Amino acid sequence: MRFIFDARLPRVRFGDGELARLPDEVSALGAKRVLVLCTPQQLEHAQRVSTLLGQQAVATFDQAVMHVPTETVADAIAVAERVDADLAVAIGGGSTIGLAKALALKRNLPFIAIPTTYAGSEMTPIYGLTEQGRKLTGRDPKVLARSVIYDPELSRELPIGLTVTSGLNAIAHAVEGMYASDGNPVISLMAEEGIRAMAVAIAGLVTAPSDPVFRSQALQGAWLCGTVLGNSGMGLHHKLCHTLGGSFNLPHAEVHSVILPHALAYNEPMVPDIAARIAAALGGAGTASSQLFALAKKAGAPLSLREIGMREADLDQATSLVFEQRYPNPRPLEELAIRKLLQRAFDGSPPL
Repeated sequence: MRFIFDARLPRVRFGDGELARLPDEVSALGAKRVLVLCTPQQLEHAQRVSTLLGQQAVATFDQAVMHVPTETVADAIAVAERVDADLAVAIGGGSTIGLAKALALKRNLPFIAIPTTYAGSEMTPIYGLTEQGRKLTGRDPKVLARSVIYDPELSRELPIGLTVTSGLNAIAHAVEGMYASDGNPVISLMAEEGIRAMAVAIAGLVTAPSDPVFRSQALQGAWLCGTVLGNSGMGLHHKLCHTLGGSFNLPHAEVHSVILPHALAYNEPMVPDIAARIAAALGGAGTASSQLFALAKKAGAPLSLREIGMREADLDQATSLVFEQRYPNPRPLEELAIRKLLQRAFDGSPPL
């Protein structure tokens, strides 16, 4: 076996209360004028960041939204330029961290990521921008966070619904990393442990939502799963989710939780050994895809595209969009099979 593993990873601080060390991270980067990024819902966290940084926090942009519309990016750039920011601090989930990546890409503004959910975007050099109903993704070293602070205390009160869907989103990254065309044994080991940690954490948090051990384990799983995504390619699952989310404005994490069992079931026959390892990491009985569906159902995650806002009339268009740009995938993409996959996902039927 031969492979190249050119890992590029942010500096990481991990532990309860580590948010208090943010000023040290800012000073280590030599920054003087910090723009704080968040969603409207995360403004309280952003205010806490501003208090920690004092006069170094020169502005807050609290309009981050999912799928990173180019209009929002333009508004954030205008604020960054007005206050002459030399660093951004993004506190929140994938929407906020995605906005920070867009600023790094468009304006070369470095950033520190402080995730409060579990998708793992903070560990990847992958960005996504939505313009005129199309989500465009890419990879660029410029969008990798300079530093990541994982503080389990920040996610302790995360609603259980978002906890579960963002955790399943993270598992999706690890699943596709295990059969990526550019994967390797090291990435596969990270992926298996990330799946295992996140599956245990989700099951535990459903019954004990504020448990500090499970919250910490979920962040560890996010860290591993995000690292896998950042160092391997994407396949059918991510293509479907980018299409459905960007073109039909469906909620990002929820799309992942609905699509993952079906996309994995589509590929399982082509990668039986890998599918068996994924199933073992999930720790239950049955195929990997059936276990993921059962985990989502037991945890109360949405199971159908219908319940997260998809219209059945748009399934044909979604199928066509999937074929506009092809990703490497273990099983060749077949239009009729993809259309049937989307129908089952729309209906909330178990994966085939």
